[in-house]
Amino acid sequence: MYEVVYMKADFEPWWMFDEWRDFSVTSKMFKDQQLMQEHVNDLINEMQPQFDYYEKRKGCFHAFWSDSEKRYCEGCEGDTQIYHGIIVLYNEKPNIS
Repeated sequence: MYEVVYMKADFEPWWMFDEWRDFSVTSKMFKDQQLMQEHVNDLINEMQPQFDYYEKRKGCFHAFWSDSEKRYCEGCEGDTQIYHGIIVLYNEKPNIS
């Protein structure tokens, strides 16, 4: 089973820290790889015009961000970048290609 997760956090999606699921905005399940890939492509096409930067890693991690979207981190005593991430999982593990 494939899962496509959209997350928003102050770290890139490929870090997958223990609490990464706490930052999930949406999640969608797919049995079919082609339908999953169409959904991922739709998300990428929708998000790319909205952000200044896009990076893809290992075929299953996609990050979008803009310099203007930051939040203040009290522990860091400074601003941290906000990332919008897409993670593609297969059987609950990153679908690395």
